[in-house]
Amino acid sequence: MSTLRRWWGHWPTWTGYAAAGLALIYGGLGVYWTAGGDGFPFAPVDPARASGSILEGSRAEVVAPIIAVLGLLGAVVAWVMTRRTRPGRLSTALVVVGGAVAVGLTLIIPDYTLIMLVAFAPLLLVFAVTGVPGDQGGVGDILYWHRTNLIILFLVGLLWAAATVAYRRRVRGACAYCGRRHGADPGPARQTLLRRGRWAVAIACLAPLPYEVTRIAWYLGWPLGISRDFLRMMQDTPGMLEVGLGCAIASTLGGVLTHGLVARWGEVYPRWIWFSAGKRVPPALAVVPASIVAVTIIPAGLMFLWTSEARGTWALYVPSLFWPVWGVALGAATIAYHLRRRGACRHCGLGHRPGPEPHPPVDEQRVRDELGSASASRA
Repeated sequence: MSTLRRWWGHWPTWTGYAAAGLALIYGGLGVYWTAGGDGFPFAPVDPARASGSILEGSRAEVVAPIIAVLGLLGAVVAWVMTRRTRPGRLSTALVVVGGAVAVGLTLIIPDYTLIMLVAFAPLLLVFAVTGVPGDQGGVGDILYWHRTNLIILFLVGLLWAAATVAYRRRVRGACAYCGRRHGADPGPARQTLLRRGRWAVAIACLAPLPYEVTRIAWYLGWPLGISRDFLRMMQDTPGMLEVGLGCAIASTLGGVLTHGLVARWGEVYPRWIWFSAGKRVPPALAVVPASIVAVTIIPAGLMFLWTSEARGTWALYVPSLFWPVWGVALGAATIAYHLRRRGACRHCGLGHRPGPEPHPPVDEQRVRDELGSASASRA
């Protein structure tokens, strides 16, 4: 585990090479699909096996050559980013290309698969052992190739994002790990970040409300935004309303946790968490899950911009259009929290440990105050 942690901690060093290698592999697959090879992941399939990707239903003879060219060129771009650090027009172009590839692979091409995977990850682990209930033959009937391909592309997009950020920092003469530069402006003050974070948290909590209200209403038998026939169909489908209710409850609980990004209990464990009361909350405990939700909820919402099947029923369509706003706001709140909580960089030494010092639990604090008063009276 310690070896993995050290390896992961040096992400600015290896993400560029990983992005180059995977781009080369995918470009080679594009060549294979162009030549008529099997397994083109966007080919028209049975609707039950189709994804919601913007490329779903594409013809291999049209899209596969584009994949081949972009993959092979992407490998060159990523490789150059690992080697070149001089500022100039080329470096600007490389950052633009790297950013465009990252956005395309993480936010544009995927569908709701990523947020589904995050929400139902515990169930999928159980299903892998017990089997999937219903007509499905196993987890493979849920994570089939069209969906698995989107997961792979999403992960490759994250590599591109990390490699591009590290490259941009190196070109600017900043620390590739934290982005700080000697002698540069330290950035917004803590109170400014806290104020921005509060606005972002408010938006992130309001954006999913239409989704939560409609799904709870359906479970209670109220056809809000849908026809009674559609509600009856869902009632007759085992587990369909329960899944919607579970997602609404999970979203509501997520909103509560989102407040931790601007609340004191998001920095110092409250006293009711007896085993850690008064201790500092590790920033990663909030940053990692919030970042995952933020970056996976955006493509799930954008998918509905080019999916026309649900547009006739506003309750199936409109609430999901707020998801990109939700993801952007949650991402902004997470960044503000990270900048507010981060300490000195272990690589460049810049920065400090900001924020309030952790307070001991109330009982211990009272004892210390009493001891201090007793000492003062004796003096």
